[in-house]
Amino acid sequence: MASSSSSGLTFKLHPLVIVNISDHYTRVKSQLNLPPSLTSTSSAATSNNNNNNSNGGENNQQKPPRVYGCVIDVQRGRIVEIFNSFELIYDPSTRSLDRSFLEKKQELYKKVFPHFYVLGWYSTGSDAQESDMHFHKALMDINESPLYVLLNPAINPAQKDLPVTIYESELHVIDGVPQLIFVRSSYTIETVEAERISVDHVAHLKPSGGSAATQLAAQLTGIHSAIKMLNSRIRVVHQYLVGMQKGDIPCESSLLRQVSLLRRLPAIESEKFQDDLLMEYNDTLLITYLAMFTNCSSTMNELVDKFNTAYDRHSRRGGRTAFI
Repeated sequence: MASSSSSGLTFKLHPLVIVNISDHYTRVKSQLNLPPSLTSTSSAATSNNNNNNSNGGENNQQKPPRVYGCVIDVQRGRIVEIFNSFELIYDPSTRSLDRSFLEKKQELYKKVFPHFYVLGWYSTGSDAQESDMHFHKALMDINESPLYVLLNPAINPAQKDLPVTIYESELHVIDGVPQLIFVRSSYTIETVEAERISVDHVAHLKPSGGSAATQLAAQLTGIHSAIKMLNSRIRVVHQYLVGMQKGDIPCESSLLRQVSLLRRLPAIESEKFQDDLLMEYNDTLLITYLAMFTNCSSTMNELVDKFNTAYDRHSRRGGRTAFI
């Protein structure tokens, strides 16, 4: 693998691509994690059959999964801007790619974004592997030189840069044989206003100070407390009214008048409410029509005044008088 690319292309990566790849990996990894009971049962059954196979199965389960997808780009001259991405159905064991799914996604994206093209693909891992070249060559019928976006899902607290690497493919002669190899390319992060707002929102949701409480959790907790308090108060009012209706509690008109909510609800469905609503609605429409007629009359008067002024000047030059 060469150290750097010599194509001279400038890559601009949008945060939406990173979020999509991370979300794809997180969903696949969470779906592969079985409950502890099922994992222990299967491990015990496998160990009784063959200890070696059991160890191999555990290693396969512990190996992080890899996800695959395409990246949507726009190329303007020597500038390639990576805007979005979508997932692909790919089986690494058989190296089979679902072409019909890829073509369908391409067709859908072309209808919504006619200027966007599939210029590459993405995957996850710590570094580019030899098996990645097979997937890379499978996409060369769409783009003769696709780019490769690699996201490293491993958490490294000491790393300050983004765990994203962009590769290009170049044809190099190795031991007298021409071969395609991956070469690293530099990139910059490009954002639009909507992405900046979204990224800022996500950044403020992460736990701070070692606590699991976040701004979102605090807001949801406050809403939950308010709804819980409202529910408890409505329940008290309901129990009081039920007791008053059964005769267990003496009827007090002053307290009933304070229950304004229950007194207002029937008025919404009453005939008087409908009549008042229709009358106010008709009055609003009448005022709107009158305002429109007034505006049309004012515009017509201005047009007549301009016509009279223009005709009067023309008649003075021609020796005739205006008749309007």
